[in-house]
Amino acid sequence: MAVIAMTRETATRGSEVAAGLANRLGLAIVHHEIVEHDIADRAGMPETEVHRFLEGETSLFERWTLDRKRMSRYTAQEILELAAKGNVLIRGWGATYLLKSVPHVICVRICAPMLFRESVLIERLGIGIAANARREIERSDAAHNRTIQRLFGVDWEYPSLYAIVLNTARVPVADCVEHIVRLAESSTFQETARSRGVLMDQIISLRARTAVERQFGANSTQNCFDVHVFSGKVLLTGATTDEQMIVEAVRLLQGVEGVTSVESKVAHVAFVPHED
Repeated sequence: MAVIAMTRETATRGSEVAAGLANRLGLAIVHHEIVEHDIADRAGMPETEVHRFLEGETSLFERWTLDRKRMSRYTAQEILELAAKGNVLIRGWGATYLLKSVPHVICVRICAPMLFRESVLIERLGIGIAANARREIERSDAAHNRTIQRLFGVDWEYPSLYAIVLNTARVPVADCVEHIVRLAESSTFQETARSRGVLMDQIISLRARTAVERQFGANSTQNCFDVHVFSGKVLLTGATTDEQMIVEAVRLLQGVEGVTSVESKVAHVAFVPHED
């Protein structure tokens, strides 16, 4: 089941490449409405607020008040869960960064020089002045780069995130599709038990961390709880003065979907009263 994560710059004809791949490989293209709706459900936030954040449209005050760590985790969980379904093409939302370590996922970047992008946008939207097209492109690029930086602290232009980078000013859309299809059909990018396990461990880790945060809130941070997952087995680390919290955390993690076993290495620290 092919999984493609794609980053495309505005006005590079990346949407045409995505459509061609979906047609050739029978993939579902994940549209932003689906992702935003599901992230909003996970985070308990209005869809409009999630949309504004992911599109880089939030005000400075909104960015201060939003819990970026929580938004990052919910976004990551949604993208990984979508990838686990297979036969999908995920555009944007940091998918290339989140899925780069999963062996069967093809991470693709579609780009082009500014002059080419200006001409595409002028043709597409009927913008008569190249300078106006350039401003719109620069605004879009900056907004999306800020969002990825805030969520995951990475630069979406970094080459090592991608298996293949295609310049649509030099490589026609049809040829871009062919290059990526050949990768999808190669043995390198076939899903295996090992590659599936890598993806599932990432998903289980996010599910577990979300469960711990919901159950214990600020206490999970204060006690330095952390979750490590290996082949579905969870290792819980940290330190706390509350022995009962350790018991509750282990019981909680045992109920997380996909977890096969839980081991605690949380240190129980005796409380020492402060003497004046």
